[in-house]
Amino acid sequence: MKNDYISLTEKTLFDFLPGGDCREAKLIESMKYSLEAGGKRVRPRLVFEFNALCGGNPEAAAAPACAVEMIHTYSLIHDDLPCMDDDDLRRGKPSNHKVFGEDIALLAGDALQTMAFEILSCDKAAELMGEKASRQSVNTLARYAGATGMVGGQVIDLISENTGAPVEVLREMDYKKTACLIKAACDLGCISANADEAKLKAASAYAECIGIAFQIQDDILDQTSSDEELGKPVGSDNQNSKSTYVSLLGIEKCRELVDELTQSAIEALSAFERDSEPLKEFALELARRKN
Repeated sequence: MKNDYISLTEKTLFDFLPGGDCREAKLIESMKYSLEAGGKRVRPRLVFEFNALCGGNPEAAAAPACAVEMIHTYSLIHDDLPCMDDDDLRRGKPSNHKVFGEDIALLAGDALQTMAFEILSCDKAAELMGEKASRQSVNTLARYAGATGMVGGQVIDLISENTGAPVEVLREMDYKKTACLIKAACDLGCISANADEAKLKAASAYAECIGIAFQIQDDILDQTSSDEELGKPVGSDNQNSKSTYVSLLGIEKCRELVDELTQSAIEALSAFERDSEPLKEFALELARRKN
């Protein structure tokens, strides 16, 4: 099922991209370059999994799954820019700006961001989800991706460099920068299936737990992995004098937190009547990941 979700996401993503035979072909090539870098497609998979858990139609989940992946991809392009994290590698390949230049990379991120809302609000998405769910999806993604969500988290990250930020600030930053987009994915899966408020609340609880666990695991891997295994430079947080869970709490405590959060995520799934085993396994898979 995982591979089916990935295949459907990638087919829809690339079907939606404009053709390359135009004056802005370099921009489209840049967008495609980062979308094709793949990764684990964590967020689209969550959209499909929660859609299935709520008894939805997987076709109705395709547009939300692609929209959240476009937002995620744009954020990675921008994160790697010299004015942000200044990383030369992403998923084992040169970062977008190293291939296309800073100007095109910046615009590719902008174009992916706007295209996410285009695909989420198109006629086909509204037809498959229903008008109300389509509007709710747009609002949900905008809220979690914007100034008080993912973008706000990135700002907290930037202004916290060299400040010795405490765990409380780190938790807020990671909630907004990482967990919010994962919450968007889980919520969009429920919304695409017209789920009730109780299921949305449970999906959000699951998402927040795995989102924070995901970031803590990232901090662990940044200290214990290699550039080759992780697909991006390790140790960059230390070089940028950033507070991390590892620097504040130590690796063993961080591993304990990942386990506790993963267990809490699994417990949140008890609100669903259908088989939630795939999402339980998914939470464990993220907690055990090596890249």
